[in-house]
Amino acid sequence: MSPDLTPPGSVRSAAEVNEQIRALWLRARGSLSAQEREEYEMLVVEWAAAIRGRVVEAA
Repeated sequence: MSPDLTPPGSVRSAAEVNEQIRALWLRARGSLSAQEREEYEMLVVEWAAAIRGRVVEAA
C-alpha cells in the first residue's frame, strides 16, 4: 500500500518515530551495524510518511 493511501491514524506520529531514531543512534554510539542501518532506513521512511500525513491534515 502506498504511504499516501495509508488510512489516518495507522501511522505513528513523527515525534514518536523520531524518538526511536534518536534512541537507535544513542545505542549505536554513532556507528550503525548493517542490521541497525536497515532499521534506521525503515524508521526514516516511516518518519517521512508521518510528516506527509501531518502536512496533508494541516492543509
